[in-house]
Amino acid sequence: MKIERIQTGVRMEKRLVKVMKATAEYLDLSLGDFLEGVVLHAMDGKPSPFTDGTLAKIAALKKVYNLDLDASHSHKLHE
Repeated sequence: MKIERIQTGVRMEKRLVKVMKATAEYLDLSLGDFLEGVVLHAMDGKPSPFTDGTLAKIAALKKVYNLDLDASHSHKLHE
């Protein structure tokens, strides 16, 4: 499907971005493609787009980057 992409300037938690970049690399995706897929799944109310193997890899990457955040922290983070 032909689409138009734009550049965004979003601020996100540093360790979360590191895990997202590493996961995208693991899946051989650009960070933008990774984020589009995750957001489209979430907006459609679909289950996780990740296989059990990918979820295990994400868990390992969260340990590597000391990411101790989860969904319960959503909308509660401040600098």
